[in-house]
Amino acid sequence: MARPVTVLLFAGARVAVGRSELRWSVPPGGLAAGDLARQIAAEYPRLAPILRSSRLVRNGEYVRSASETVRPGDEFAIHPPYGGG
Repeated sequence: MARPVTVLLFAGARVAVGRSELRWSVPPGGLAAGDLARQIAAEYPRLAPILRSSRLVRNGEYVRSASETVRPGDEFAIHPPYGGG
């Protein structure tokens, strides 16, 4: 049985989607990180402009290339710029 990707959303991404976590189905062989981000943005259009300046993280490590594969069972996070104060 295929496991979905766990998508974690932070700061403005969380606000745009209205949730802090999603479960997203990807093909058994995985999906490019950039394609996954675009699919999520297509489902949640308010996320699209935030993605332009966001860092993507797969399994705790920054995604270095949009072609990096995200596989079922992975954790994928979207980190927009944010600051404290």
